[in-house]
Amino acid sequence: MRIYVKTFGCRVNQVESQSLCEQFEAAGHEICSEFDTADVCVLNTCTVTAEGDKDVERTLRLISRRNPAARIFAAGCYAQAHPEKVLKNAPGAEIFGTERKKDIAKILGGAGMSGFGWRTTGHRGHSRAFVKVQDGCAGGCAYCIVPLARPTLSSKPMAEAVDEVCTLVRNGFAEVVLSGINIGNYKCPDTGAELPQLLAALFAIKGDFRIRLSSIEQGNITPGLIDICLRAGDMFCPHFHIPLQHGADKVLAEMGRRYKRSSYAEKAALVRSAWPLAGIYADVIAGYPTETEADFADCASFIERNALSGLHVFRFSPRPKTRAEALKPLPPEVVRHRAEALRSLDARLRSSFADALCGTSQRVLVEEHCAEEGVAQGVCGNFQKVLIKTNSKLSGLVSVRITKSDKQLCHAEPA
Repeated sequence: MRIYVKTFGCRVNQVESQSLCEQFEAAGHEICSEFDTADVCVLNTCTVTAEGDKDVERTLRLISRRNPAARIFAAGCYAQAHPEKVLKNAPGAEIFGTERKKDIAKILGGAGMSGFGWRTTGHRGHSRAFVKVQDGCAGGCAYCIVPLARPTLSSKPMAEAVDEVCTLVRNGFAEVVLSGINIGNYKCPDTGAELPQLLAALFAIKGDFRIRLSSIEQGNITPGLIDICLRAGDMFCPHFHIPLQHGADKVLAEMGRRYKRSSYAEKAALVRSAWPLAGIYADVIAGYPTETEADFADCASFIERNALSGLHVFRFSPRPKTRAEALKPLPPEVVRHRAEALRSLDARLRSSFADALCGTSQRVLVEEHCAEEGVAQGVCGNFQKVLIKTNSKLSGLVSVRITKSDKQLCHAEPA
């Protein structure tokens, strides 16, 4: 059969889709890039934001209208949280949500998955490989629907994770990104090993590659974790995506975030004590319903004082069945203005971070090469994007010297 796979949302969904595609191909099916001629359409959905919901709904309607003969499998968080909306937009769709998503491969003739599952041997269209090691969240933040969509906490056995990374390294991937809904909650079901022990086992693998963390909560950044990663040298990417969501204690408490900004600042300082040029990035929500103008100013000031490397800015989006859904929203123009202000701050932070790297030596993973222009593009361990001036064909991990910065981009020459 011809199977179309569409992925919405996070890296965890990307890993799951890659794993499904590998199983489909092993069963003799063809992965196609257009849904119009597909026999089966698999939508791996997301429901973190209202815009994400609309994207899923548009796609469901489009497939139903233009390829009515196709069998539609609606999987993932949107399908788990809103099965009735799936059927409203695509009456013939089959719903698998997050709990039954693994069954799709078996239904279509694949070997199926047991245990944690979601193994990959590569990553289609990427220079980096992603390994899913954890799933589920029980955090209960007031604004977040993820605990309703992915309520079951689970982790990949450490031996399986090590074997998967070994396979990816043998297949030529020089960077592996550990992914999960909250990887700090990793706990091996066989041994009880937690994230630091998993990392230590991965750093013991032979080969010229490095490990990157996709995202980690501030509470999971401990001296023990820092020590293991620091001793790994170039095998660890000093890049920390630490969700903040807000920089005012009042709003953090109203969001149900369970920490104060002083704790976040302490963890950022702990990271910088180990890697002075670490990349520290944060998610921030603009326009939470209880956010006052003073709260917003407090948030922006906190971010600037801590000199984060960059932001991922989200406008508040009320999610069904969450506590924040009942709150009176701020005027749309206020939310838009605050989001724009945070994005301007993000641009300044990224430019400052790029400036700070000038004159330093970095290890860069080459992602693209343009022979005509004599440049290669890649990413540092700290997640800084770099253009490398070279007439040679570069690949994998290369050593460079940063010569200058241009706004948010660094320029370099091979070392």
